[in-house]
Amino acid sequence: MADLNKLAILGGVPLRQTPFPSWPVFDGGEEQALLEVLRSGSWWSGTQAYTAKDAGKDASRVNQFEVAFAGYHQAAFGLACASGTAALEVVLKAAGVGPGDEVIVPPYTFLATASAPLLVGAIPVFCDIEPETYNLDPRRLEEAITPRTKAIIPVHFAGLAANMHAILAIAKKHNLFVIEDAAHAHGASLEGRSLGTWGNAGIFSFQASKNMSAGEGGLILTNDAALAEMCNSYIWAGREAGRPWYEHHRLGWNYRLTEFQAAILTQQLKRLPQQGKTRMSNGLHLNGLMRQIPGIAPLAVPEGITGHAFHLYIFRFDAEVFGFSRKTFLDALQAEGVPCSPGYGKPLYQNPMFLENNFYANGAPLTVNGPVDYAHYASLCPVAEKACLDAVWIEHRVLLDTMDGVEDVARAVEKIYRQREALASYEAGSGARELQNLAH
Repeated sequence: MADLNKLAILGGVPLRQTPFPSWPVFDGGEEQALLEVLRSGSWWSGTQAYTAKDAGKDASRVNQFEVAFAGYHQAAFGLACASGTAALEVVLKAAGVGPGDEVIVPPYTFLATASAPLLVGAIPVFCDIEPETYNLDPRRLEEAITPRTKAIIPVHFAGLAANMHAILAIAKKHNLFVIEDAAHAHGASLEGRSLGTWGNAGIFSFQASKNMSAGEGGLILTNDAALAEMCNSYIWAGREAGRPWYEHHRLGWNYRLTEFQAAILTQQLKRLPQQGKTRMSNGLHLNGLMRQIPGIAPLAVPEGITGHAFHLYIFRFDAEVFGFSRKTFLDALQAEGVPCSPGYGKPLYQNPMFLENNFYANGAPLTVNGPVDYAHYASLCPVAEKACLDAVWIEHRVLLDTMDGVEDVARAVEKIYRQREALASYEAGSGARELQNLAH
């Protein structure tokens, strides 16, 4: 008879016998929308406009999606573009950020948050994160500001709002531009106000893993008409609305979204409200269960969070409590049927690109003091360093399961905790065998 109590990694039966929901979610709606674009022969937006009024009654699918996404997030303007990375670069250019300027970013995020400043010739300056949320720590923000600081890019990491009140107060004090990186935060909100609308601008990503996806794509939200016009120009190769087509006013680029992507995203947006509710309900329920397990600490959800996108479900693993490494824990959790990962293996500044200042063929962008010594951030960002050692990530698709199905995550972790001594012995034995094999 199968042993349901024995850990799967030790030869037992996995706790989770059926797969969690897959991603992306799609149906005949996406198929029909794509076929309509295909058969229309109009495969690109064709109009340099960013509101339905500008586009007129024959608005392209891109224009329709821009308006719909902005409306859903209570923003005045939505500007679709090729990717979230492109969106960051475009907003930085539109804000006038350039060579010699500094942009404050968190070190625990995807590369784009820090590479976008480099793409406009500015210098990314890293500020540590909060241990409870993994978001930019406002308590550390002012020590990162210098006379050259031009902007701050807080990330709403995993779909949880950063402390925007504190960040905006500091930004106002120092006259700094704020770009919300909401790549994880589709439909999320703080005090009833959509993320991406608190700062001067907010950016979203529609890359394959995101809570809304067209494989790739990005979008900028802003309530500033002049900024929207400037962003639009940079997306459209430096053109200006109402001017001749082959007249270029600034060094823009082709960062346009296609009609195919807009067709998919329009359908994805229809699902976002219900999916968002399901993820948040299941994520908060799972938090309550996981907090009861010794050595497991889910990230906090501070007061005022009215919408948590839960792009990732993250908890901290205490190896000392369990008696074995995070790697062994992850292997055991995977064996129980729960997809998981350790997330980032190092903070951004530990990547060779930063350590070697390997940004451009002719050398790194220079500050008044020459190339930046990014190695020194290891001592300035202890929380980010620890997060790379302790975090466990679970994909948002898991939270789209039933509540009982999501409880399997906690059951699997609890199963591992109950048998931690056996797993510690397994890890010790594996290490001994590995040393033995190396000796031979």
